[in-house]
Formats: sequence, C-alpha cells, structure tokens
Amino acid sequence: MDRSGMRRMRVMVTALAAAVGLCGGASAALAAPPGNLPYGAYDPGGDYQNDGDVVIEHLFLPWEDVYLPSLIDADGYARERNRALLVTLEPWTWTRSERNTAQALREGIRRGDYDANMKAVCDVLAVLKSPVTLRWAHEMENSDGQFIWSGWDPDDYVSAFRHMTSICRNEAPNVRIMWSPTGEEGLEAYYPGDDYVDLVGISVFGLQENDRYEIGRDRSYVDVMGPRYQRAAQFGKPVVVAELGVSGSAGYVASWEAAVRQPGGSYPNLVGVVYYDQKEVYAWPHGFGLPDWRLDQRVTDQN
Repeated sequence: MDRSGMRRMRVMVTALAAAVGLCGGASAALAAPPGNLPYGAYDPGGDYQNDGDVVIEHLFLPWEDVYLPSLIDADGYARERNRALLVTLEPWTWTRSERNTAQALREGIRRGDYDANMKAVCDVLAVLKSPVTLRWAHEMENSDGQFIWSGWDPDDYVSAFRHMTSICRNEAPNVRIMWSPTGEEGLEAYYPGDDYVDLVGISVFGLQENDRYEIGRDRSYVDVMGPRYQRAAQFGKPVVVAELGVSGSAGYVASWEAAVRQPGGSYPNLVGVVYYDQKEVYAWPHGFGLPDWRLDQRVTDQN
C-alpha cells in the first residue's frame, strides 16, 4: 500500500471509532422504540450506547481506506453490550475525489483487482467474537446515482456479488451474508441466488416533506414498508430493515416509532430493524437537501 493509502487508513480510525460509539455521545437516554422485534442502530453519536434493547451494532466501511484493526475495537464495543455486528462494506474509497467510476469497479472486480480488499476485510471478520453479518454493495437496484455499484446490468452485479461473497465465505465461513436492495420494483433481477444469501435487507425512510410533495399526504410506516417487504420476502429468506429513518412533525415521527417494532402478522419473515441515526449523506430530490434522521434532530416542528 502506498503512503497515501496508509494516511487514509489512519484517518479512518477516528471515523470508525465514532461509528461504533467509541467516542461517546451527548445522549445516553434509552432510545429504542417500543416493541419486541430485534432492534439495532448505526449510531455515530452514541445515542443508543446504553440501551439494552439494541442488539445490533451497524458499521459502514469503505474497502479501499479502512483501518482494519479498528474492527477489533468495534467487536469489543459490541460484545460489552451483547450486540451482533452488521457490517456494510462499500466497494470504493470514502475520499470522493479519488473514487473510481462504475466501469472501473466492474472491470476491476472481473479482473480480480479487488480480491485482496475483500480478503483483508474478511480475514478480520473471521476472528471477531461477535456474530457478524456482511452487507456488501447495498441498494444495487437504485438508479439515482449515489453509488458506483448501483444501476448495473443485473448479470454484472450478480457475478460481482457471487465472486466477492465467495471470497468472504472462504476466509470467514461463520459470517452471514446479507443481500440488501433498497426494496424497489425490479430488485429480483439482481438476486444472486439462494446459495449466496442468508438474509435480505431493505431500506425504509419516511420524510414527511417528501410525502406531501409526491402524494399530497403523509405516508405511514406501513405504506412504505409493505411493498418493500413483499418484494424482499419473495425469496423466502429472513428479512431485515437494514436502514430505517424518519423525519417530520412530532406526530409523524411518533406514528412511525409506534409501528416499527410491532410487525404483528404482516411481516412473518421480518427478523430485525436497524435505525440510521445520522444526517443523510446524499441529497434527496425535489430540493429537500440532506434530511436529518438523528434522534434529537428528526422532529422538525420542535421549539
């Protein structure tokens, strides 16, 4: 690895430590919504650090500039709290000016250029003590331009997913593999097959301003979750809401909170929900900018 790569890896130590709450947080209040469904969080601010209802710790990692020993710290943090790890591995660098194009990533995976990146991450995952689920190259059916691995020809994506998850299973046979589309129509074209998937993840976000702009009324959690769940459940695998966020009036947020851990009989394959406790990274359409899903910012009509 060159010096630039080493520098980026060192910088990522701080980012990953924050991502698992090792830097602490302003709020230590219990934050999980009511209900019995297993609940987790991506929690950079530490809002859930002392919440015993949280059983999943979510991490986001780039495979080009991650400081791998920090995963050991993440494992220790999770074990202290009796939590499993959900690791979302993004196949790029977090340094935006140095990112590949979609074509370069596709061709690089095909040539085996990134085999070492995948192997290096999974070598570490193999020695962690916490239960680990790997979520690689998520939201692949989304065509909004956020990710250089989304919107590919389905055959190209399926081939890449199979190749990368096979490498990981070789190195870390106890790691579970999550295939995680957004939940949109047409996702089935990107399904890599039962032999390569242990769980199916989806993303469910509620932005009240966007609801009213698009359909003239508020969407409920069920409105958004229902069709996405049905598309995910068709494969017969356990389903997880891998990213959940909500922002709007106090009433809007409260209605979503009341529903997310109360699946009833509507979602028989649903085994967990993971909150995205962070400000959005990519701008939403219609001029809504970067919604703030954080617990202390998501209510937009508070004084």
